[in-house]
Amino acid sequence: DVQLVESGGGSVQAGGSLRLSCAASGYTYSSYCMGWFRQAPGKEREGVGVVDSDGGASYADSVKGRFTISKDNAKNTLYLQMNSLKPDDSAMYYCAAWNTGPYLSLDPSSYRDWGQGTQVTVS
Repeated sequence: DVQLVESGGGSVQAGGSLRLSCAASGYTYSSYCMGWFRQAPGKEREGVGVVDSDGGASYADSVKGRFTISKDNAKNTLYLQMNSLKPDDSAMYYCAAWNTGPYLSLDPSSYRDWGQGTQVTVS
Protein backbone atom coordinates (compact mmCIF):
# COMPACT_ATOMS: atom_id res chain seq x y z
CA ASP A 1 0.00 0.00 0.00
CA VAL A 2 1.07 3.57 -0.68
CA GLN A 3 2.05 5.50 2.42
CA LEU A 4 3.19 9.07 3.04
CA VAL A 5 4.54 9.93 6.48
CA GLU A 6 5.33 13.52 7.43
CA SER A 7 7.66 14.68 10.17
CA GLY A 8 9.45 17.80 11.32
CA GLY A 9 6.61 20.03 12.40
CA GLY A 10 6.67 21.99 15.62
CA SER A 11 6.49 25.40 17.21
CA VAL A 12 8.82 28.22 16.23
CA GLN A 13 9.03 31.95 16.67
CA ALA A 14 8.43 34.30 13.79
CA GLY A 15 11.51 34.60 11.64
CA GLY A 16 12.63 31.09 12.47
CA SER A 17 13.02 28.01 10.30
CA LEU A 18 11.70 24.47 10.13
CA ARG A 19 12.34 21.56 7.80
CA LEU A 20 9.55 19.14 7.04
CA SER A 21 10.11 15.65 5.67
CA CYS A 22 7.79 13.23 3.94
CA ALA A 23 8.79 9.61 3.50
CA ALA A 24 7.00 7.84 0.66
CA SER A 25 6.62 4.10 0.33
CA GLY A 26 4.69 1.61 -1.76
CA TYR A 27 5.07 3.29 -5.11
CA THR A 28 5.89 1.05 -8.03
CA TYR A 29 7.18 3.90 -10.15
CA SER A 30 9.72 6.52 -9.05
CA SER A 31 8.50 9.24 -11.39
CA TYR A 32 5.66 11.13 -9.81
CA CYS A 33 4.91 14.60 -8.59
CA MET A 34 4.91 15.31 -4.88
CA GLY A 35 4.06 18.40 -2.95
CA TRP A 36 3.23 20.17 0.26
CA PHE A 37 -0.13 21.59 1.14
CA ARG A 38 -1.42 23.30 4.26
CA GLN A 39 -4.67 23.97 6.00
CA ALA A 40 -5.26 26.46 8.76
CA PRO A 41 -8.36 26.29 11.00
CA GLY A 42 -11.40 27.59 9.18
CA LYS A 43 -9.59 27.82 5.86
CA GLU A 44 -9.44 25.66 2.78
CA ARG A 45 -6.45 23.48 2.08
CA GLU A 46 -3.99 25.27 -0.18
CA GLY A 47 -0.93 24.35 -2.19
CA VAL A 48 2.43 25.42 -0.83
CA GLY A 49 4.89 23.90 -3.28
CA VAL A 50 5.20 20.91 -5.58
CA VAL A 51 8.05 19.23 -7.42
CA ASP A 52 7.91 16.79 -10.30
CA SER A 53 10.31 14.01 -11.17
CA ASP A 54 11.84 16.16 -13.95
CA GLY A 55 12.88 18.74 -11.36
CA GLY A 56 10.20 21.24 -12.21
CA ALA A 57 8.75 23.04 -9.21
CA SER A 58 6.02 25.48 -8.42
CA TYR A 59 5.32 27.55 -5.31
CA ALA A 60 2.47 29.55 -3.92
CA ASP A 61 3.14 33.28 -4.15
CA SER A 62 2.87 33.58 -0.38
CA VAL A 63 5.94 31.38 0.18
CA LYS A 64 8.16 32.22 -2.78
CA GLY A 65 11.64 33.19 -1.66
CA ARG A 66 11.09 31.73 1.81
CA PHE A 67 10.26 28.05 1.25
CA THR A 68 12.21 25.52 -0.79
CA ILE A 69 10.93 22.11 -1.79
CA SER A 70 13.27 19.28 -2.68
CA LYS A 71 13.15 15.56 -3.24
CA ASP A 72 15.68 12.83 -2.57
CA ASN A 73 14.71 10.17 -5.09
CA ALA A 74 17.10 7.60 -3.60
CA LYS A 75 15.36 7.89 -0.24
CA ASN A 76 11.88 8.51 -1.65
CA THR A 77 11.69 11.49 0.65
CA LEU A 78 10.29 14.94 0.06
CA TYR A 79 11.47 17.97 2.02
CA LEU A 80 10.19 21.46 2.68
CA GLN A 81 12.69 23.96 4.03
CA MET A 82 10.78 26.85 5.56
CA ASN A 83 12.65 30.03 6.40
CA SER A 84 11.53 33.45 7.64
CA LEU A 85 8.39 31.89 9.03
CA LYS A 86 5.41 34.10 9.76
CA PRO A 87 2.40 33.55 12.02
CA ASP A 88 0.29 33.23 8.85
CA ASP A 89 2.29 30.11 8.00
CA SER A 90 0.76 28.32 10.99
CA ALA A 91 -1.22 25.35 9.73
CA MET A 92 -1.35 21.61 9.40
CA TYR A 93 1.05 20.72 6.62
CA TYR A 94 0.28 17.74 4.42
CA CYS A 95 2.40 15.82 1.99
CA ALA A 96 0.69 14.66 -1.19
CA ALA A 97 1.69 12.64 -4.21
CA TRP A 98 0.52 11.47 -7.62
CA ASN A 99 -0.75 14.47 -9.47
CA THR A 100 -3.70 13.61 -11.70
CA GLY A 101 -4.20 17.19 -12.85
CA PRO A 102 -2.19 19.75 -14.79
CA TYR A 103 1.60 19.78 -14.63
CA LEU A 104 2.81 21.16 -11.28
CA SER A 105 -0.72 21.70 -10.09
CA LEU A 106 -1.09 23.42 -6.71
CA ASP A 107 -4.74 22.42 -6.52
CA PRO A 108 -5.19 19.88 -3.71
CA SER A 109 -7.96 18.14 -5.66
CA SER A 110 -5.35 17.08 -8.24
CA TYR A 111 -3.53 14.77 -5.82
CA ARG A 112 -4.44 11.18 -5.16
CA ASP A 113 -2.39 10.25 -2.10
CA TRP A 114 -2.10 12.09 1.20
CA GLY A 115 -0.22 11.87 4.47
CA GLN A 116 -1.70 12.48 7.90
CA GLY A 117 -0.14 15.90 8.33
CA THR A 118 2.26 17.61 10.68
CA GLN A 119 1.45 20.76 12.65
CA VAL A 120 3.45 23.95 12.24
CA THR A 121 2.84 26.78 14.69
CA VAL A 122 4.55 30.15 14.34
CA SER A 123 4.20 32.69 17.13
